Amino acid sequence: MAKLVSNTYGEALFELAVEEGKEDIFLEEIKVIKEAIGDNPEFSILMNHPRIFKEEKLQIIENVFKGRISDELLGFLHVVVSKDRYNYINDILDYFIKEIKTLKGIGVASVRTATELSENLKSDIEKKLLETTSYKTMEIDYTVDPDLIGGMVIRIGDRVVDNSVQTKLNKLQHELMNVQLKTL
Repeated sequence: MAKLVSNTYGEALFELAVEEGKEDIFLEEIKVIKEAIGDNPEFSILMNHPRIFKEEKLQIIENVFKGRISDELLGFLHVVVSKDRYNYINDILDYFIKEIKTLKGIGVASVRTATELSENLKSDIEKKLLETTSYKTMEIDYTVDPDLIGGMVIRIGDRVVDNSVQTKLNKLQHELMNVQLKTL
């Protein structure tokens, strides 16, 4: 249900942005909204509180965002609150951001390695990812995970390339277990 709601509202917002030619404007404004929500967890608690009437929530949205975001986006927030969908706001906005990045050919990847990578190696990874995908640019989040022992794990969307020593050792262990079971 949550995914359906966030996809439906996110898609509506995306279509509005494309129709109005305001993809970049909406993207920047949505970053402002996400920052405001992220920096103030009490705001979401307030907006999801069952004892606060919708009219009051709509007034809060007006007070916080009017003049900071476009009228179209403010109207969209009104619809989300009016339809009791505010608890999905982060998923809706994330869906929109993902669609805009897809439209612009921006790939998002996460790279986990056992040790910190040099800038040259990061550049090489980015070049290789751009060569092997249809993206024009890449946003890559690098994290260090010593449990990998060596190698790396690259995730782009739902695709994963796992070339870590940890995974290779796990596969080898599994194969050895199967060999032992067959010989018994």
